[in-house]
Amino acid sequence: MQHDKLITMANQIATFFQSQPKAEQVAGVADHINSFWEPRMRGQLFKRLDAGETDGIHPLVVEAGAKIHRPAAGTPVGTDPGIPADA
Repeated sequence: MQHDKLITMANQIATFFQSQPKAEQVAGVADHINSFWEPRMRGQLFKRLDAGETDGIHPLVVEAGAKIHRPAAGTPVGTDPGIPADA
């Protein structure tokens, strides 16, 4: 499922930033996602966070949610956020 790949990617980002100083961890996760994830990808992440479905999501990703840019209203949030099926 594409959605699970996004969560895996977000968790990998959080794991990397977990090694940074505490003050930089949440900002680092949010900055990376804001810089490199397209709106549909961020929309899929927010779809899960907004529903309170945080099981399996690294706590740094959940905390960074407040600093991650939400896609503009009306941005399509489909099942294929641009990640190849074999990614």
